[in-house]
Amino acid sequence: MLATLPVGVLAQTAPGQPAPPQTSPVPTSPATTAPAPNKPAEAAQKPNSAPAVSAAPLTPGKPARAPYLSDAQAPDTVAILGAPPRGQSAAEAADKAAFVATRALKGTPRWALATTDVADGASAILDDFACVIGQRIEQSRAPALMTLMERARLDIAHATRAPKLHYRRLRPFVGNDAEICVVRTSELGNAFSFPSSHATQSWTYAAIMAALMPEKATQFFVRARSYGESRIVCGLHWASDIEAGRTAGSAVFAALQGDATFRADLEKARVELGKLLASGGAAPDQAVCAREDAAAREPIL
Repeated sequence: MLATLPVGVLAQTAPGQPAPPQTSPVPTSPATTAPAPNKPAEAAQKPNSAPAVSAAPLTPGKPARAPYLSDAQAPDTVAILGAPPRGQSAAEAADKAAFVATRALKGTPRWALATTDVADGASAILDDFACVIGQRIEQSRAPALMTLMERARLDIAHATRAPKLHYRRLRPFVGNDAEICVVRTSELGNAFSFPSSHATQSWTYAAIMAALMPEKATQFFVRARSYGESRIVCGLHWASDIEAGRTAGSAVFAALQGDATFRADLEKARVELGKLLASGGAAPDQAVCAREDAAAREPIL
């Protein structure tokens, strides 16, 4: 386990003023320009990064979905999160140390899990929860659950978009040639880092699943923690981005509970999920479950 990172050491930004881009250079390379792509042989073994949470395409044949929360109902995550670490603070130094330390995980089972965790969205994260649920959910048989999660994903996108654009924090691999677990692209390098959309998604979805299966609440949040920490292992996010994602996810779920339509959809999903679990389903891959358990025992944060 890495050394515990300082929490709550945040530099202040003048109220109402957007922060300049956060460069957070890491002394792993003297490079000052955009990093060169990985070697072709290495790139062929790496996944492409998942699309931004706000760029989820509509599935052909399905009705367009709308978020549950109006702009007035949605939490103000810029105000809630505050500014990311900056200005040579202790928290900034801890972020850099975590990035450097986790480069040594390449080639380990934890790196392999982090690479698998690149996939995001309602469908992917529901698969990631299979070991907690105890079976793989056949998603074509769970329309109420998928509607609930896909609509909530739009609220998650709203919650992450504003602080990303406000603070414009650069990702840890920008400006160096350190190893990351996905193919380097200009699109990924230009996508802002704070907060982590992956961490926000996993934390919100863990809260939803915990509401549906309260007897497994702890396990859902443990898996969500590991899923978010995979972004640190991959070198795609700073540790403080992940912590901010958890806070944003909690805020989104709290706001969702105040929406009558969300509560009605949650109840529909609860009934549907109960029937699916009672009827049985495919068992999750036990090798995957073992790898997830190992990651849970060695948290990054």
